[in-house]
Amino acid sequence: MILVNAFARLRPTDARGTLRLALRALLLGTAPMTTVAALVARTVFPRPEQEALREAATARLARMSRRGYAAAAGAVAAFDARAALRDVRCPTMVVAGIEDRTVGLDAKHALADAITGARLILVPDSGHVTNVDQPVAFNAVLKEFLSAR
Repeated sequence: MILVNAFARLRPTDARGTLRLALRALLLGTAPMTTVAALVARTVFPRPEQEALREAATARLARMSRRGYAAAAGAVAAFDARAALRDVRCPTMVVAGIEDRTVGLDAKHALADAITGARLILVPDSGHVTNVDQPVAFNAVLKEFLSAR
């Protein structure tokens, strides 16, 4: 099993994360979806050289309905797979973008630590979408993990 920038339970771990979540909720309730989409895309693709990725993500997210986005956010907030992780019995790799501003490293460490034998792979210069922002590094760790099976 390969888990990329994943979590067993997601909660803000500091004031900045709490503020980011509150801002997103406020905007979701009051602003056009294009504003919400731009905020999310800027969080996922923050670097200047990621402008094309940011614009594409903004366009895709802006097409979501407010109700659909709110339902997805609610599902993420309610999700808690921690109890089930002890039952995982397959080879597992957790890939973690070090610069991910959506899912913190602490959540990824906790995920890998809770699965017996899981390997945690840290990918430098990568955010929440490792396969997109670091495709060569992502494909290399993927190939290495799969080849060992």
